Amino acid sequence: MFLNKSIAVIVPAFNEENLIGRTIESMPDFVDCIVVVNDCSKDRTAEIVQSYQDKCKKKLVLINHEKNQGVGGARATGYQWAKSNNIDIVASMDGDSQMDPNDLQSFVEPIAKGWTDFAKGNRLFTGEAWKVIPRNRYMGNAILSLLTKVASGYWHVADSQSGYSAFNKKVLHTIEWDSMYKKYGQPNDLLVRLNVYGFKVIDVPIKPIYNVGEVSGMHVRKVVFTLSYLLLKLFLWRLKEKYIIRDFHPLVFFYGLGFLLVTLAFPLAIRLAYYSLFLNQTRGMNVMAFLFTSVTGLQCLFFAMWFDMYSNRDLRGKSSQD
Repeated sequence: MFLNKSIAVIVPAFNEENLIGRTIESMPDFVDCIVVVNDCSKDRTAEIVQSYQDKCKKKLVLINHEKNQGVGGARATGYQWAKSNNIDIVASMDGDSQMDPNDLQSFVEPIAKGWTDFAKGNRLFTGEAWKVIPRNRYMGNAILSLLTKVASGYWHVADSQSGYSAFNKKVLHTIEWDSMYKKYGQPNDLLVRLNVYGFKVIDVPIKPIYNVGEVSGMHVRKVVFTLSYLLLKLFLWRLKEKYIIRDFHPLVFFYGLGFLLVTLAFPLAIRLAYYSLFLNQTRGMNVMAFLFTSVTGLQCLFFAMWFDMYSNRDLRGKSSQD
Protein backbone atom coordinates (compact mmCIF):
# COMPACT_ATOMS: atom_id res chain seq x y z
CA MET A 1 0.00 0.00 0.00
CA PHE A 2 1.06 3.58 -0.68
CA LEU A 3 -0.99 6.36 0.96
CA ASN A 4 -3.77 3.80 1.46
CA LYS A 5 -3.77 2.92 -2.24
CA SER A 6 -3.29 -0.66 -3.42
CA ILE A 7 -0.38 -0.99 -5.86
CA ALA A 8 0.08 -3.64 -8.55
CA VAL A 9 3.01 -3.89 -10.95
CA ILE A 10 2.49 -5.58 -14.30
CA VAL A 11 5.62 -7.31 -15.62
CA PRO A 12 5.44 -8.45 -19.26
CA ALA A 13 8.07 -11.12 -19.84
CA PHE A 14 9.27 -12.92 -22.95
CA ASN A 15 12.32 -15.18 -22.62
CA GLU A 16 13.56 -13.39 -19.50
CA GLU A 17 14.89 -16.37 -17.51
CA ASN A 18 18.15 -14.53 -16.74
CA LEU A 19 16.61 -11.29 -15.43
CA ILE A 20 13.06 -11.94 -14.22
CA GLY A 21 14.31 -13.06 -10.81
CA ARG A 22 16.21 -9.81 -10.29
CA THR A 23 13.10 -7.83 -11.25
CA ILE A 24 10.95 -9.66 -8.69
CA GLU A 25 13.52 -9.44 -5.90
CA SER A 26 14.09 -5.70 -6.32
CA MET A 27 10.43 -4.69 -6.17
CA PRO A 28 9.76 -1.95 -3.52
CA ASP A 29 8.07 -2.89 -0.25
CA PHE A 30 4.96 -0.77 -0.91
CA VAL A 31 4.01 -2.93 -3.91
CA ASP A 32 1.09 -5.21 -2.98
CA CYS A 33 1.05 -7.46 -6.02
CA ILE A 34 3.40 -8.41 -8.86
CA VAL A 35 1.66 -9.75 -11.95
CA VAL A 36 4.07 -11.47 -14.34
CA VAL A 37 2.59 -12.07 -17.78
CA ASN A 38 4.63 -14.78 -19.48
CA ASP A 39 4.14 -14.03 -23.17
CA CYS A 40 4.63 -17.61 -24.44
CA SER A 41 8.33 -17.72 -23.54
CA LYS A 42 10.44 -20.53 -24.95
CA ASP A 43 12.84 -20.60 -21.99
CA ARG A 44 12.44 -21.16 -18.22
CA THR A 45 10.76 -17.82 -17.47
CA ALA A 46 7.53 -19.37 -16.16
CA GLU A 47 9.42 -21.98 -14.09
CA ILE A 48 11.56 -19.33 -12.43
CA VAL A 49 8.55 -17.17 -11.57
CA GLN A 50 6.82 -20.19 -10.04
CA SER A 51 9.88 -20.82 -7.87
CA TYR A 52 9.44 -17.35 -6.36
CA GLN A 53 5.73 -17.67 -5.58
CA ASP A 54 6.21 -19.45 -2.26
CA LYS A 55 9.10 -17.35 -0.96
CA CYS A 56 8.02 -13.94 -2.28
CA LYS A 57 6.76 -11.65 0.50
CA LYS A 58 4.34 -9.98 -1.89
CA LYS A 59 1.49 -11.55 -3.81
CA LEU A 60 3.03 -12.94 -6.99
CA VAL A 61 0.67 -13.83 -9.85
CA LEU A 62 1.77 -15.67 -12.97
CA ILE A 63 -0.35 -15.45 -16.14
CA ASN A 64 0.74 -17.56 -19.11
CA HIS A 65 -0.12 -16.70 -22.69
CA GLU A 66 -0.63 -19.71 -24.94
CA LYS A 67 0.22 -17.51 -27.95
CA ASN A 68 2.71 -14.66 -28.13
CA GLN A 69 0.82 -11.35 -28.17
CA GLY A 70 3.68 -8.85 -27.99
CA VAL A 71 4.66 -6.59 -25.13
CA GLY A 72 1.52 -4.47 -25.52
CA GLY A 73 -0.69 -7.54 -25.43
CA ALA A 74 1.08 -8.79 -22.30
CA ARG A 75 0.52 -5.45 -20.58
CA ALA A 76 -3.13 -5.46 -21.60
CA THR A 77 -3.60 -8.90 -20.00
CA GLY A 78 -2.07 -7.62 -16.77
CA TYR A 79 -4.22 -4.50 -16.82
CA GLN A 80 -7.33 -6.63 -17.24
CA TRP A 81 -6.32 -8.63 -14.17
CA ALA A 82 -5.79 -5.40 -12.19
CA LYS A 83 -9.18 -4.12 -13.34
CA SER A 84 -10.90 -7.32 -12.21
CA ASN A 85 -9.18 -7.10 -8.82
CA ASN A 86 -10.06 -3.42 -8.29
CA ILE A 87 -6.47 -2.20 -7.92
CA ASP A 88 -6.06 1.53 -7.16
CA ILE A 89 -2.77 2.22 -8.95
CA VAL A 90 -1.26 0.07 -11.67
CA ALA A 91 2.34 0.30 -12.87
CA SER A 92 4.14 -1.43 -15.73
CA MET A 93 7.75 -2.55 -15.46
CA ASP A 94 9.43 -4.82 -18.00
CA GLY A 95 11.10 -8.03 -16.87
CA ASP A 96 14.51 -7.23 -18.38
CA SER A 97 15.82 -5.10 -15.46
CA GLN A 98 16.11 -2.00 -17.66
CA MET A 99 13.73 -0.18 -15.33
CA ASP A 100 15.00 0.78 -11.88
CA PRO A 101 12.44 -0.20 -9.18
CA ASN A 102 13.81 2.61 -7.02
CA ASP A 103 12.14 5.06 -9.41
CA LEU A 104 8.70 3.56 -8.86
CA GLN A 105 7.76 5.84 -5.97
CA SER A 106 8.24 8.86 -8.25
CA PHE A 107 5.51 7.41 -10.48
CA VAL A 108 3.12 6.35 -7.74
CA GLU A 109 3.28 9.38 -5.42
CA PRO A 110 1.77 12.07 -7.73
CA ILE A 111 -1.00 9.63 -8.71
CA ALA A 112 -1.79 8.68 -5.12
CA LYS A 113 -1.96 12.38 -4.18
CA GLY A 114 -4.32 13.13 -7.07
CA TRP A 115 -1.89 15.39 -8.93
CA THR A 116 -2.04 13.42 -12.15
CA ASP A 117 -3.77 10.46 -13.76
CA PHE A 118 -0.87 8.95 -15.66
CA ALA A 119 2.89 9.06 -15.12
CA LYS A 120 5.42 7.79 -17.66
CA GLY A 121 9.19 7.44 -17.61
CA ASN A 122 11.47 9.76 -19.57
CA ARG A 123 14.96 8.38 -20.20
CA LEU A 124 15.89 11.29 -22.46
CA PHE A 125 15.65 13.89 -19.69
CA THR A 126 19.18 13.44 -18.34
CA GLY A 127 22.43 14.02 -20.20
CA GLU A 128 23.37 10.37 -19.64
CA ALA A 129 20.87 9.18 -22.26
CA TRP A 130 23.08 10.00 -25.25
CA LYS A 131 25.98 8.13 -23.65
CA VAL A 132 24.07 5.08 -22.42
CA ILE A 133 21.35 4.41 -25.00
CA PRO A 134 22.56 2.87 -28.30
CA ARG A 135 22.75 5.59 -30.96
CA ASN A 136 20.26 4.04 -33.39
CA ARG A 137 17.69 3.49 -30.64
CA TYR A 138 18.21 7.01 -29.29
CA MET A 139 17.64 8.60 -32.70
CA GLY A 140 14.66 6.35 -33.44
CA ASN A 141 13.14 7.19 -30.07
CA ALA A 142 13.69 10.93 -30.64
CA ILE A 143 11.90 10.80 -34.00
CA LEU A 144 8.98 8.80 -32.62
CA SER A 145 8.75 11.10 -29.59
CA LEU A 146 8.35 14.12 -31.87
CA LEU A 147 5.71 12.38 -33.98
CA THR A 148 3.91 11.22 -30.82
CA LYS A 149 3.71 14.80 -29.54
CA VAL A 150 1.82 15.73 -32.69
CA ALA A 151 -0.34 12.61 -32.72
CA SER A 152 -1.22 12.54 -29.01
CA GLY A 153 -1.56 16.25 -28.21
CA TYR A 154 0.70 15.86 -25.16
CA TRP A 155 3.32 18.34 -26.28
CA HIS A 156 5.07 18.35 -22.89
CA VAL A 157 6.00 14.64 -22.86
CA ALA A 158 8.96 12.86 -24.48
CA ASP A 159 10.45 9.36 -24.69
CA SER A 160 7.21 8.02 -26.06
CA GLN A 161 8.51 4.44 -26.27
CA SER A 162 9.14 4.08 -22.54
CA GLY A 163 6.96 1.33 -21.10
CA TYR A 164 7.72 2.34 -17.51
CA SER A 165 4.45 3.94 -16.42
CA ALA A 166 1.72 4.06 -13.79
CA PHE A 167 -1.87 5.24 -13.72
CA ASN A 168 -4.92 5.47 -11.47
CA LYS A 169 -8.12 3.47 -11.23
CA LYS A 170 -10.07 5.87 -13.44
CA VAL A 171 -7.67 5.25 -16.35
CA LEU A 172 -7.74 1.52 -15.63
CA HIS A 173 -11.54 1.38 -15.97
CA THR A 174 -11.83 3.83 -18.90
CA ILE A 175 -9.41 2.48 -21.50
CA GLU A 176 -10.49 -0.52 -23.60
CA TRP A 177 -7.33 -2.58 -23.22
CA ASP A 178 -8.31 -5.36 -25.62
CA SER A 179 -8.63 -2.94 -28.54
CA MET A 180 -5.18 -1.41 -28.13
CA TYR A 181 -2.13 -1.96 -30.33
CA LYS A 182 -0.39 -5.10 -29.09
CA LYS A 183 3.28 -4.57 -29.91
CA TYR A 184 5.87 -1.79 -29.40
CA GLY A 185 3.36 0.91 -30.36
CA GLN A 186 1.21 0.33 -27.29
CA PRO A 187 2.61 3.31 -25.32
CA ASN A 188 1.93 5.61 -28.29
CA ASP A 189 -1.59 4.24 -28.72
CA LEU A 190 -2.26 4.70 -25.01
CA LEU A 191 -1.15 8.34 -24.99
CA VAL A 192 -3.52 9.19 -27.83
CA ARG A 193 -6.44 7.52 -26.04
CA LEU A 194 -5.59 9.27 -22.77
CA ASN A 195 -5.74 12.63 -24.54
CA VAL A 196 -9.14 11.93 -26.07
CA TYR A 197 -10.52 11.12 -22.60
CA GLY A 198 -8.88 14.19 -21.05
CA PHE A 199 -6.46 12.56 -18.58
CA LYS A 200 -3.57 14.49 -17.06
CA VAL A 201 -0.11 13.14 -17.89
CA ILE A 202 3.39 13.82 -16.54
CA ASP A 203 6.90 12.75 -17.43
CA VAL A 204 9.05 11.23 -14.67
CA PRO A 205 12.82 11.52 -15.27
CA ILE A 206 14.45 8.10 -14.96
CA LYS A 207 17.94 6.79 -15.41
CA PRO A 208 18.45 4.78 -18.61
CA ILE A 209 19.75 1.26 -17.92
CA TYR A 210 21.29 -0.88 -20.65
CA ASN A 211 23.75 -3.74 -21.04
CA VAL A 212 22.51 -5.83 -18.11
CA GLY A 213 22.19 -8.97 -20.21
CA GLU A 214 18.97 -8.15 -22.03
CA VAL A 215 18.43 -9.03 -25.68
CA SER A 216 16.18 -6.55 -27.47
CA GLY A 217 13.72 -7.87 -30.00
CA MET A 218 13.12 -4.44 -31.49
CA HIS A 219 14.47 -3.63 -34.96
CA VAL A 220 14.71 0.16 -34.98
CA ARG A 221 14.35 0.83 -38.71
CA LYS A 222 11.32 -1.42 -39.07
CA VAL A 223 9.67 -0.08 -35.93
CA VAL A 224 10.12 3.58 -36.92
CA PHE A 225 8.31 3.14 -40.24
CA THR A 226 5.62 0.89 -38.77
CA LEU A 227 4.91 3.20 -35.85
CA SER A 228 5.00 6.31 -38.05
CA TYR A 229 2.08 4.87 -40.03
CA LEU A 230 0.33 3.90 -36.78
CA LEU A 231 0.80 7.43 -35.41
CA LEU A 232 -0.70 8.94 -38.55
CA LYS A 233 -3.83 6.82 -38.11
CA LEU A 234 -4.00 7.65 -34.39
CA PHE A 235 -3.56 11.35 -35.12
CA LEU A 236 -6.48 11.37 -37.56
CA TRP A 237 -8.57 9.33 -35.12
CA ARG A 238 -7.84 11.83 -32.32
CA LEU A 239 -8.82 14.81 -34.48
CA LYS A 240 -12.10 13.11 -35.36
CA GLU A 241 -12.93 11.99 -31.83
CA LYS A 242 -11.81 15.07 -29.91
CA TYR A 243 -12.28 18.00 -32.26
CA ILE A 244 -15.22 16.91 -34.41
CA ILE A 245 -17.39 14.40 -32.53
CA ARG A 246 -16.90 15.35 -28.87
CA ASP A 247 -16.31 19.10 -29.14
CA PHE A 248 -15.80 20.88 -32.46
CA HIS A 249 -12.65 22.98 -32.89
CA PRO A 250 -11.62 24.92 -36.02
CA LEU A 251 -8.05 23.60 -35.84
CA VAL A 252 -9.21 20.66 -37.98
CA PHE A 253 -9.61 23.11 -40.86
CA PHE A 254 -6.10 24.45 -40.33
CA TYR A 255 -4.66 20.93 -40.25
CA GLY A 256 -6.64 19.87 -43.32
CA LEU A 257 -5.74 22.95 -45.37
CA GLY A 258 -2.12 22.79 -44.21
CA PHE A 259 -1.66 19.16 -45.25
CA LEU A 260 -3.39 19.83 -48.57
CA LEU A 261 -1.22 22.82 -49.47
CA VAL A 262 2.04 21.20 -48.36
CA THR A 263 1.18 18.14 -50.43
CA LEU A 264 0.49 20.32 -53.48
CA ALA A 265 3.82 22.09 -52.94
CA PHE A 266 5.81 18.92 -53.67
CA PRO A 267 4.89 18.49 -57.37
CA LEU A 268 5.28 22.25 -57.84
CA ALA A 269 8.78 22.02 -56.37
CA ILE A 270 9.66 19.14 -58.72
CA ARG A 271 8.31 21.10 -61.70
CA LEU A 272 10.26 24.19 -60.66
CA ALA A 273 13.49 22.18 -60.25
CA TYR A 274 13.00 20.53 -63.65
CA TYR A 275 12.60 23.82 -65.50
CA SER A 276 15.51 25.41 -63.64
CA LEU A 277 18.03 22.55 -63.94
CA PHE A 278 17.23 21.01 -67.31
CA LEU A 279 15.61 23.80 -69.35
CA ASN A 280 17.38 26.72 -67.69
CA GLN A 281 14.05 28.52 -67.33
CA THR A 282 12.40 30.21 -64.38
CA ARG A 283 8.65 30.53 -64.68
CA GLY A 284 7.24 33.23 -62.46
CA MET A 285 3.82 31.64 -62.03
CA ASN A 286 5.42 28.34 -60.99
CA VAL A 287 7.59 30.13 -58.42
CA MET A 288 4.62 32.08 -57.04
CA ALA A 289 2.47 28.94 -56.84
CA PHE A 290 5.20 27.03 -55.00
CA LEU A 291 5.82 29.87 -52.54
CA PHE A 292 2.11 30.32 -51.87
CA THR A 293 1.34 26.64 -51.28
CA SER A 294 4.43 25.91 -49.18
CA VAL A 295 4.42 29.04 -47.01
CA THR A 296 0.66 29.13 -46.49
CA GLY A 297 0.57 25.37 -45.86
CA LEU A 298 3.28 25.56 -43.21
CA GLN A 299 1.59 28.53 -41.56
CA CYS A 300 -1.68 26.60 -41.36
CA LEU A 301 0.10 23.60 -39.80
CA PHE A 302 1.90 25.76 -37.24
CA PHE A 303 -1.35 27.54 -36.33
CA ALA A 304 -3.07 24.16 -35.93
CA MET A 305 -0.26 22.90 -33.66
CA TRP A 306 -0.46 26.07 -31.56
CA PHE A 307 -4.24 25.69 -31.21
CA ASP A 308 -3.71 22.05 -30.21
CA MET A 309 -1.10 22.98 -27.60
CA TYR A 310 -3.39 25.65 -26.16
CA SER A 311 -6.38 23.31 -26.11
CA ASN A 312 -4.40 20.70 -24.15
CA ARG A 313 -2.70 23.08 -21.71
CA ASP A 314 -4.73 21.76 -18.76
CA LEU A 315 -3.67 18.14 -19.33
CA ARG A 316 -0.23 18.65 -17.81
CA GLY A 317 -0.24 16.98 -14.41
CA LYS A 318 1.85 17.92 -11.39
CA SER A 319 4.78 15.82 -10.18
CA SER A 320 6.51 15.65 -6.82
CA GLN A 321 9.37 17.67 -8.31
CA ASP A 322 7.16 20.64 -9.26
